[in-house]
Amino acid sequence: MHRTEPVEVSMTAHHARSIVGEPEVVEDAALEDAVLEDHPAWLSLKAAATALQALQVQDGSIPDAASHAAARTHVAAITGAITELRPLFPHDDTYLEASVRDFERWADGGFGVPDFLESLVAFQPQQHRIDGIRHLVIFPMYTQNGSSNRFVEAVLVEVIWPEFIAQLETEYTNRLFVSLRFLDFTPGYDTNSAVLFPETVGMREIPPFTWGAIFQDREAARYRRVVRAAAEITKLDLPADAARMLDDQALTEKTFVMWDIIHDRTHMRGDLPFDPFMIKQRMPYFLYSLEELRCDLTAFRECVAIATRLSARDDLGTVERETLEHAKLVQYAVIFDRIFRFAITGSRVRNYDGLGGQLLFAWLHQRGVLHWTDTSLAFDWDEVPAAVVALADAIDELYWRSIDRPKKAHWLAAYELVRSTLTPNPASAWARGLGDDVLAGPPKGYTDAVLDDEFPLSMFYEALEKKMKPIIESTAASRGARMHEAGRLSGRSALAEDAGRRRR
Repeated sequence: MHRTEPVEVSMTAHHARSIVGEPEVVEDAALEDAVLEDHPAWLSLKAAATALQALQVQDGSIPDAASHAAARTHVAAITGAITELRPLFPHDDTYLEASVRDFERWADGGFGVPDFLESLVAFQPQQHRIDGIRHLVIFPMYTQNGSSNRFVEAVLVEVIWPEFIAQLETEYTNRLFVSLRFLDFTPGYDTNSAVLFPETVGMREIPPFTWGAIFQDREAARYRRVVRAAAEITKLDLPADAARMLDDQALTEKTFVMWDIIHDRTHMRGDLPFDPFMIKQRMPYFLYSLEELRCDLTAFRECVAIATRLSARDDLGTVERETLEHAKLVQYAVIFDRIFRFAITGSRVRNYDGLGGQLLFAWLHQRGVLHWTDTSLAFDWDEVPAAVVALADAIDELYWRSIDRPKKAHWLAAYELVRSTLTPNPASAWARGLGDDVLAGPPKGYTDAVLDDEFPLSMFYEALEKKMKPIIESTAASRGARMHEAGRLSGRSALAEDAGRRRR
């Protein structure tokens, strides 16, 4: 296995650099690094793309002929800005040239449903995984966990690819994975969206996808704010390494890169019942919960193994020491992001990531390594890795057995795995036992019988959610270098008071 080698480019042209130290250092960096976000051409492009959004309908087209003259003006501003900015992105020259053609073709065709296949195929960021290299990205696209409108969106980004990740990728090969940091964006990313995926782009046909990107700065910034607040609310005494992440954006970003590069590759690895995520197939949402959790717990398991292996050596080089450091931090990140942020973020309508967080919390609690006692949260950290790996083993066992099961039987077995730890909704038809008419019928009947909130929040999480909701809502559109530390909590935990009243 080997890492895809980056295409050689001019470091001066794109101002590539390694980011070290606190996020404030990024803000105070050399003037040439700050120019791009303030470049008149970028500001013109951003304004024109935002103005276009007001004219587009959900599928990205502009059906109102009366708006076409204004739309052409905005497109001309966009293509002019791209042409002016192209010399700053020599590694993306083919893509940016194709982008201009796609915009002109869209305008010449009367602003129908946009087709940017040519420029999408030309954009290959996975070929330039160099720390600090920058991209100008503009497509008609929806933003996952953001907007379902396929509007013209634009982002300025830079790659996060430290040396230890480049080395790690030789072992955990993931040639499609790109890790990014926001520099600036249009309104579609002024949301909870933290991914840039090619499948969201407006195009006439589906090409083979060769990359997928995650904004690690947004993930890290949300994590830092949420975990800081949750630890104070629950009176959790964070281990020193975990606490250090809350004060260091760059450290946390790199931790999330390590987590995600292993998570992402796991989706198609292992003893799988064909395609575990069943893309474009309708399944009970708890199946998605188990798949996402499986990938996170695989990252946890692998980081335990990496840390164990490297800790046994006394001859580590600089890169290996950084790998060891982040392998330990990934373990904290998986647990705290899952139980504090995932579990109570979003609605209770088929929230599969939320369910995964609930399951991890309850699993650890019921195995005696997580404690909510005397209105305080605590972990037996020496015992936590084995308990987490045991849950990973249980999901792996489910998958292994389901290779020989019919699909509906796999669904039932998956439900029992979740139900063995979490209490279902009292009104659940699945918990009572599906009737023979459903069991003998098509899979749709099984899925229709799943309640929107099949596994409601526990009393612990109900109380935590009330206190954490403003904090979680405040993390929308987070940007690591510009993350404010508002919302810090102090004093007696209201959650602890609630729990105390119930106990009395």
